[in-house]
Amino acid sequence: MSSSPAPDLSALPDPAGLGYEQARDELVAVVQRLEAGGEPLEVSLALWERGEALAARCQQWLDGARERLATASGGVAQRQAEDEA
Repeated sequence: MSSSPAPDLSALPDPAGLGYEQARDELVAVVQRLEAGGEPLEVSLALWERGEALAARCQQWLDGARERLATASGGVAQRQAEDEA
């Protein structure tokens, strides 16, 4: 079993300020570390909490992208309908 100290999450950037790719890449690293096992409970809990925050940030980016696409495709459909009228 590893004797890693609890990660200092205050040293990591706030997930709210991360871009999608940054948050996703860090989330992948967190998941890999958790899946590898061997971390003390305190470290695992801190990593899990960080992973949850990163996953939420990724979801925010995806939701925003989905809204932008819906808005853009709605505008295209409206222009096509106007052109046909």
